Amino acid sequence: MNETSRNQGWAICGGAGLAGLLFLIGILNGSYWAIAVPVAIVTFFALGLVAWVGYTIATIQVDADAVPENIVGDEPDATSTTATTATTEDTA
Repeated sequence: MNETSRNQGWAICGGAGLAGLLFLIGILNGSYWAIAVPVAIVTFFALGLVAWVGYTIATIQVDADAVPENIVGDEPDATSTTATTATTEDTA
């Protein structure tokens, strides 16, 4: 890890600490904006994620397989537990 990454990490920590201090001061002063701004930021971030997921789903290009895959074990087994259970119930 180089020194630039460490400096960026410390800057992020300092910014988070400063934002937390400003939030606490706003709450103690009874300011409406201390609640409204962080809630608005989180709301817009969540809406951005939802829009991104919707856009990704709407624009994805998926080609259908030419031949469907045949997965081993798809066919019913003659010695399955369902058949054994039915036989046991019939004899009882």
